[in-house]
Amino acid sequence: PHPALFRKMANHIVALDRLVRFEPQALSNTLWAYATAGVSHPKLFQKMAHAALGKLDRFTHPQDFSNTVWACAKAGFRHPKLFDKMANQFVGLDSFHQFEPQALSNTTWAFATAQV
Repeated sequence: PHPALFRKMANHIVALDRLVRFEPQALSNTLWAYATAGVSHPKLFQKMAHAALGKLDRFTHPQDFSNTVWACAKAGFRHPKLFDKMANQFVGLDSFHQFEPQALSNTTWAFATAQV
């Protein structure tokens, strides 16, 4: 990864007043990218976790849900409230049958790894 690029983007996102325009896919993809690249930016993860908590009712696509918890666990970002609320959202989904095996295994791995 290009450290300066990741730092610049993260600092820009963190400086935004609110993440209103970040839908679940944008939140999850951004977190996934940082976790996959192995780039640590705790303030970014904190800001995005806060935004995700405010949009839980919109986390209906399995990949968005799975990527979010996977990225947090992979990055070692502990946020018990996020994991608790995401677990409750997951349990309440009517679209559970839409989860592909990979999303299910990634979600299970994330909760086991995060130990929350």
